[in-house]
Amino acid sequence: MPANKKLLVLPGDGIGPEVMGEVRRIIDWMAHRRAVSFDIEEGLVGGAAIDATGSPCPDATLDAARRVDAVLFGSVGGPKWDSLPFEQRPELGILRLRKELGLFANLRPAIVMEALADASALRAELVKGLDIMIVRESTGGIYFGEPRGIHMDAQGKRVGIDTEVYSEDEIARVARVAFDLARGRRNKVTSVEKANVMQSGRLWRAVVGEVHKAEYADVELENMYADNCAMQLASRPKQFDVILGSNLFGDVLSDLAAALTGSLGMLPSATLGAVQPSGKRHALYEPIHGSAPDIAGKGVANPCAQMLSLAMLLRISFGMEEDAKLIETAIERVLNSGFRTADIMQPGRARVGTSVMGEAIVRELEKLAA
Repeated sequence: MPANKKLLVLPGDGIGPEVMGEVRRIIDWMAHRRAVSFDIEEGLVGGAAIDATGSPCPDATLDAARRVDAVLFGSVGGPKWDSLPFEQRPELGILRLRKELGLFANLRPAIVMEALADASALRAELVKGLDIMIVRESTGGIYFGEPRGIHMDAQGKRVGIDTEVYSEDEIARVARVAFDLARGRRNKVTSVEKANVMQSGRLWRAVVGEVHKAEYADVELENMYADNCAMQLASRPKQFDVILGSNLFGDVLSDLAAALTGSLGMLPSATLGAVQPSGKRHALYEPIHGSAPDIAGKGVANPCAQMLSLAMLLRISFGMEEDAKLIETAIERVLNSGFRTADIMQPGRARVGTSVMGEAIVRELEKLAA
């Protein structure tokens, strides 16, 4: 590459620093064995940022995220900060990054590796070979709509308010991401909403249909209510290719899909902004497992989702398909050899901790690159 790619690394809280440490091993290996170098800046986010600066996403972190080519994010949150007011909670760090960087399209793959088919919540024959991409709108909807809050009504009773708001432009741009992805996969998009009871759902279905008719008539479009989609994911998941949903429904359905793969510890994600006139697009990559405070610091967390997030980063932001595939293949080979962290442990397999799993994957990378 003509110049080093710029990365912002945000380990965050809980198991974030542990799994990010294993990713740094891969980055170091790439520098030595693949002649691929990154200019890496590390920043604070979440509870760690609150402790140091009083903010879950300080301006310095946001400014750094704007400068770099991509952000590699760990996880945020934990019981230490549970008593803080809502507007100061660690989770607002990731929400601010998404909003300020315009990261509107969250891509969450749910892939069942052959070695983990028996670890799924469903029978192996229902999930073997499963490969779903969930596209979640991530800067609008009920997580950002106004009015919101907890208020007192005329009788002095508390009332909680969250507002689902979507414009047609917000829906259309994320629909295009889903249709474009489907063209490179199995050419089918399932768009989910609750058009039967929600006005925002009616608009969602209408706009997705308009975009489909005008620009993507070659792609199969299926409309499905979100609750039915949840039932279908739990009974016949392989019918899906790309699932498109709002912020709320995409969040819920992607976690359900995660259960089909065996563990949240195996699932990466990417959140993308619009392509700018310069050709640059802001992008953030993170595992979807969260901070897992119950196991933080114990050295037992699964680093695979964080490593697979790096693979997504290499493929999407840098076009480094070969390097991305190397990481994915190394992880699959280590799993085939029988190594398991606690979250994916199966009878007859070798239970290992975070660092041993990371070491094994780097050793496998070395074999693949020989």
